Amino acid sequence: MNPLVETFQHGDIREIRMARPPVNALDTALCRALIDALATAIGDDVHGIVLSGGERVFSGGLDVPFLLSHGDDRAALLDSWNAFFGVARALAESRVPVAAAITGHAPAGGCVMALCCDYRVMARSADPARPFAIGLNETQVGLVAPDGIQQLMRRVVGPHRAELLLVSGALVPAERAFEIGMVDELADAIDVVPRAIAWLQSLLKLPQQPMLQTRTLARADVVEALQPENIQLERFIESWHSPDTQAALQAMVARLKK
Repeated sequence: MNPLVETFQHGDIREIRMARPPVNALDTALCRALIDALATAIGDDVHGIVLSGGERVFSGGLDVPFLLSHGDDRAALLDSWNAFFGVARALAESRVPVAAAITGHAPAGGCVMALCCDYRVMARSADPARPFAIGLNETQVGLVAPDGIQQLMRRVVGPHRAELLLVSGALVPAERAFEIGMVDELADAIDVVPRAIAWLQSLLKLPQQPMLQTRTLARADVVEALQPENIQLERFIESWHSPDTQAALQAMVARLKK
């Protein structure tokens, strides 16, 4: 078993839990471990998958210090981003339903993974004054979310609201995320994974071929959004090296070190 992920079997449902403390930052190794775990689950003929994270943080998104360590090594940077989008595609293209058990904060890449899943259960914070948050905060760190990723957001909250959230890079508190449809269900932290499992179990009670075929048709736009022409990774890599982006990323890393 890869030490970066843990797996748990719940009958015909497999839970894949990210296990890279402290915040499940997505470096190349974790992304590849997730791709392998998803492929193994499909190969083992599971009927549903739960993607979960750590206590208080589902995933903190891409590991920016790791990405910056590539410096001017374009090939390494391209490899890392390909690994991340590989996870997104694996989730989107899964032939069985996938529920995201969002056990805490899910900014940026964590939000992208959740948006690629069929259903999202998010934790309520035990402290209402410090709610868990989810969103695509790329503009706040000097990045531009590719059009395909923006399509995923528009799909769940509508075009105008997606525009406002994307342009501002807003992170949305869990209660508000539920109100606008960014997540499908809220639960106490201890119940997030069980509720994700329960949703999958409700699907497994249906006639399987009609359910799966309907699902494939309904999710065709998710798969399409993540095709290379909608991500344009080469253009994304070019913008990564722009002065504005590098300054914002370096400032973010400096804040993390404090």
